[in-house]
Amino acid sequence: MFPVGAMTSFVVFFSDTWDVSCTLDSASIATTATATDTVTVPGVVLGDMVLGMSIKVSEAGLVRRAYVSAADTVTIVTYNPTAGSINLDSTNMQLVIGRAVV
Repeated sequence: MFPVGAMTSFVVFFSDTWDVSCTLDSASIATTATATDTVTVPGVVLGDMVLGMSIKVSEAGLVRRAYVSAADTVTIVTYNPTAGSINLDSTNMQLVIGRAVV
């Protein structure tokens, strides 16, 4: 939830926004490897921005990036820069996506 008044300020920059909750269950990720997951988000298109994401477990040193990769699709790439393989538990992920006013 946004603080009172913050959402009003936020929406002037975006013509559409999405607040998406999904389950993320990436496979074990080896050292210096990546894993890719996709989430269906009806209505998003190339050029929309993933403004933020959060998960409910420790990321254990993993680095994540999320982006709109096609119509109705957000791709989440997870990179493991650590010295060992990491396999996180399945968890809920929250994504906030916006379409900029142009």
